[in-house]
Amino acid sequence: MSSVRIECVAGEGCRIAESPVWDEKEGVLLYVDITGRQVCRWSPLTRQVQAIPVDAPVSSVALRKSGDYVITVGTRFAALKWKEELVTTITQVDKDKANTRFNDGKVDPAGRYFAGTMAEEVRPAVLERHQGSLYTLFPDLSVVKHFDQVDISNGLDWSLDHKTFFYIDSLSYSVDAFDYDVQTGKIGNRRSIYKLEKEESIPDGMCIDTEGKLWVACYDGGRVIRLDPETGKRLQTVKLPVDKTTSCCFGGKDYSEMYVTSASDGMDKEWLSRQPQAGGIFKITGLGVKGVPPYPFAG
Repeated sequence: MSSVRIECVAGEGCRIAESPVWDEKEGVLLYVDITGRQVCRWSPLTRQVQAIPVDAPVSSVALRKSGDYVITVGTRFAALKWKEELVTTITQVDKDKANTRFNDGKVDPAGRYFAGTMAEEVRPAVLERHQGSLYTLFPDLSVVKHFDQVDISNGLDWSLDHKTFFYIDSLSYSVDAFDYDVQTGKIGNRRSIYKLEKEESIPDGMCIDTEGKLWVACYDGGRVIRLDPETGKRLQTVKLPVDKTTSCCFGGKDYSEMYVTSASDGMDKEWLSRQPQAGGIFKITGLGVKGVPPYPFAG
């Protein structure tokens, strides 16, 4: 494992960087800064970050088949036109709740946008419990609610055969699996496939590799872990130079690079002086596995 290399590629120090997505067409890494209220693009060619400000906490970004992007901002699914810096609301959820916002989101193999909500945090990972729900935005722009009573709706991905949906509700300290019907987008038969150990701390964002293994970013754990969803065993741990690792995705020309986002919110001056790269974006090479390209939203 000595070939694993970790490099901070964007050290601007986001407050809560999240939802990294590789945009193959543009050759850039997309991500959001939730509390910084901006959608960002980092180019490996220029090594520069471009950012578009939005009017509420923006928690996930996804590709769109027709071009540009879709985002979750506040409690809205919205369209983002990058060049025009234009955000247009598609639909809103949680209308009966004043204190929730979207968190992590991802598009399924059929082009549906899954995203969940949570209560606004008092401070990182401290919030009113059971306020969130998991939703799907369908290509016809209708929305379905799968379940509620969620604490912090987080990492999600699908198995390579599209028959299993993986999901994290962070404060359950568990990575869960559901049976998945790719034809309808329905989920069922929830079960836990991995419980995090104390030093791994809080499970956050997640992605899958071409061997069908899951990678989970551990918030306050300063690492990403590789799990076998079949056996429930941890296969690998990659430690990062920051504690608040938030999410991960594969990218680069052949999806052999892993990108990991991190946060700086909730860190005092002393903590930040020990971890000056907190809130940065990290590139990990030499893992020896590749990732699955992201699916675009079909609507």
